Amino acid sequence: MSALPHRPARPLRADAERSMARILEAAERVFATDPFASMEEIATAAGVARTTVHRRFSSRDELRDALVSVINAKLREAFASAHVETAPPLVALYQLTMTTLDLKADWRAAWQLVDEGTQGIDADIIAELDALLQRSRDTGLLRRNVDIPWMRSIYMALIHEAATARDDDDSASGWARLIMQTLLSGIGDEEHDLERLLADTRDHTQE
Repeated sequence: MSALPHRPARPLRADAERSMARILEAAERVFATDPFASMEEIATAAGVARTTVHRRFSSRDELRDALVSVINAKLREAFASAHVETAPPLVALYQLTMTTLDLKADWRAAWQLVDEGTQGIDADIIAELDALLQRSRDTGLLRRNVDIPWMRSIYMALIHEAATARDDDDSASGWARLIMQTLLSGIGDEEHDLERLLADTRDHTQE
């Protein structure tokens, strides 16, 4: 998973934002079934003129890059909602895992672009995940003798495998539990009672 610098985009008008959202959502649906679909097919799926798509995106590559930007934006929202800087590390990891699994399910084509290395997760998101893993290590949740990049690789690989194996009607919480149990069994600092820790998670999120 490569890291790229985050480049803030110029704000769009409300109508332009709606048009952009329709195009990106249509591109996700179309690319999920046909990665080589044309811009015209995406315009048809979005219910807009082909010229509208070309006005927003000069090429398929630019449109594909925009889909990866959607993933980065939604990951930032996921990190914020998981309170990764203030919540207990397991709480934050569990919430982040559930949200990421749903994000992978909803934006499969865009995530495929990330997995292929066409464009990576932004550097600030990688840094935020590393900081959460560092807190997990410092508080004794994960082993102190395992370096952070390796922890990150394991965590992201578990999410990828779970998202691949997950059926459409499977709940994210069940798979998130399996990921956390596997993570703690493999690189946990000690034997943890996952259900007790998850009960603490529920107590924290209800506060």
